[in-house]
Amino acid sequence: MNNMLLQFIKRCSIGFLMYLLTFQVNGQQKAVMILLDGIPTDVIRRVSTPNMDEIAHVGGFATAYVGGMKDGYSQTPTVSAPGYMNMITGVWAHKHNVRDNAVEEPNYNYWNIFRVAETVDPSLETAIFSTWEDNRTKLIGEGKESAGSIQLDYSFDGFELDTNRFPHKADRKFIFDIDELVSKEAARYIEEEAPDLSWVYLEFTDDMGHKFGDSPEMDDAVMKADVQVGRIWEAIKKREVLGEDWMIVITTDHGRNPENGKGHGGQTNRERSTWICTNHGNLNESFNQNPGIVDIMPSVLAHMGIDPSEALKTEIDGISFIGKSSLNRVMAKYEGGKLIVNWNPLIRKGKVEILISETNNYATGGKDFYVKLTEVKVSKGRASIDFDQKADFYKILLKAPCNWSNTWLVK
Repeated sequence: MNNMLLQFIKRCSIGFLMYLLTFQVNGQQKAVMILLDGIPTDVIRRVSTPNMDEIAHVGGFATAYVGGMKDGYSQTPTVSAPGYMNMITGVWAHKHNVRDNAVEEPNYNYWNIFRVAETVDPSLETAIFSTWEDNRTKLIGEGKESAGSIQLDYSFDGFELDTNRFPHKADRKFIFDIDELVSKEAARYIEEEAPDLSWVYLEFTDDMGHKFGDSPEMDDAVMKADVQVGRIWEAIKKREVLGEDWMIVITTDHGRNPENGKGHGGQTNRERSTWICTNHGNLNESFNQNPGIVDIMPSVLAHMGIDPSEALKTEIDGISFIGKSSLNRVMAKYEGGKLIVNWNPLIRKGKVEILISETNNYATGGKDFYVKLTEVKVSKGRASIDFDQKADFYKILLKAPCNWSNTWLVK
């Protein structure tokens, strides 16, 4: 057999193998959430970030927000751990109960995205790559019975606790070194193992913000973070060659103090203003209407084709910004003997059911009983219902054709 014939057979064999691999994975929906800590919207727009620009060109970039309803029942501190919990649970702090970085008493009755995914399909592979171990141990609550005793399939974290390998110095460069390690491992593992659902957390940008505020040092940290995102993006593009359907979504947990860019935690516009960058090609109108960080969880679930339980759907505060959503921005008030419910129609077809409950048993692991008040066209965007407000608290649930949404009525 001559050399040319051998080369031909070899090429055919490799091609057939690639065909088989593509056939096996084609259509698998996978997702990576990346949280870059403490980058205000004005900074991410100003600083050069070619990798995130490329991702946004494929999908989109949106100005977003954190902090819940300002001066309302869902107002949430613009602090890191509450922001992370908002992202993975799709609810604000009035439900998940994480209000600072101590994470003392999280309410795990509001399931995080990993618990939802592994409950719906235990065969899904989950992973976390993080420069803060508490994301896994406290927020996800890995191994805790109260958090569902879930176990991620792969975790790469805890290096901030290794002071021998990463000595803690005032310049905080050790955090950058850990971010480098974490991002490189995330890229390697995603390229080689292709977990179905991953969370990557990188911290150095927040450290530079606290230390220097609005400064060249902060800008440099953002550019370094973009390089780290680029590694993961390259790994995803290599996986997509095999026919896998990947969603990458990148965001931040809070903005910064408007005076000098150092602190955060309050409710100023700059502290509340964030952003979302994604490669997803099926973004709906909600994506361009200042989405919240809580919208990431239902969006990723929608991409993965995962439908949470009806009980959980009544509680999720976020609205998917991919695919079809009927409405968003639900608000309720009591005025002149009437319950007035307003919403923003996204798809004006069909009707929306409006239901009410006087209990909040879900927060303690129980069930709530809802009564249907009325049904109106989605396109109306408003319902006025005769109502006798006897209690101080009600939960309002809207069931529209393409999504559910909820709000509270609080005296």
